[in-house]
Amino acid sequence: MSEKIKIEVKNLDLYYGENHALKNVNMDIFEKKITAFIGPSGCGKSTFLKTLNRMNDMVDNVHICGKVSLDGEDIYGEHIDTITLRKNIGMVFQQPNPFPMSIYDNIAYGPRVHGIKDKRKLDQIVEESLRGAAIFDEVKDRLKKSALGLSGGQQQRICIARALAVKPSVLLMDEPTSALDPISTSKIEDLMEELKKKYTIVVVTHNMQQALRVSDYTAFFLVGEMVEYGETKNLFTYPQDKRTEDYITGRFG
Repeated sequence: MSEKIKIEVKNLDLYYGENHALKNVNMDIFEKKITAFIGPSGCGKSTFLKTLNRMNDMVDNVHICGKVSLDGEDIYGEHIDTITLRKNIGMVFQQPNPFPMSIYDNIAYGPRVHGIKDKRKLDQIVEESLRGAAIFDEVKDRLKKSALGLSGGQQQRICIARALAVKPSVLLMDEPTSALDPISTSKIEDLMEELKKKYTIVVVTHNMQQALRVSDYTAFFLVGEMVEYGETKNLFTYPQDKRTEDYITGRFG
């Protein structure tokens, strides 16, 4: 059974003004797999992640050439509604960023924006999303309390639940555990394994062990170039490019 391509990136270049930040990136991201982006700080991993749901549209002076297709449709096409796109391609950031409101309202926020007003329906979405993010049992008795009262690891799972509430098909995660302790990190990694049964996941990580533990595919970036991309175990065991080998063996980066 061949794997289905969920996102296809062709000849992608990104410029911040004069700075050529991403150079001719070509990549197929497969459905219901976890794809990790690794590489030293400032190599373009997060910038590339944000091209996948057009978060870079919000940055001044960005110019993008090339093509990014989701399920065969060019997401940079003129008729694309970015709100709908970002509903379909959710994003979880490095620092947990729950809204300063109740846990319930954090999760119900997106569905309400998209027009769901029925309380029974919202109750169901909130519970399903919190269960999906493996945190329902921890917070079910305090849904009306502020999400800011939770620990960092719990806040990050609330942010994942918030992303799931609008029923995306892809989840982008930008170093989702870098601000967390080892136990919370382990919970999020277990959660990612569970989530990939339903979602396509793309994760930026500065932690190579994490990439090795959780991802099916890994891409190595260096100074805006995607140096190497392949199945994670192959990339770590038999890197094809000397620069990849140097990075994963700790010779630089």
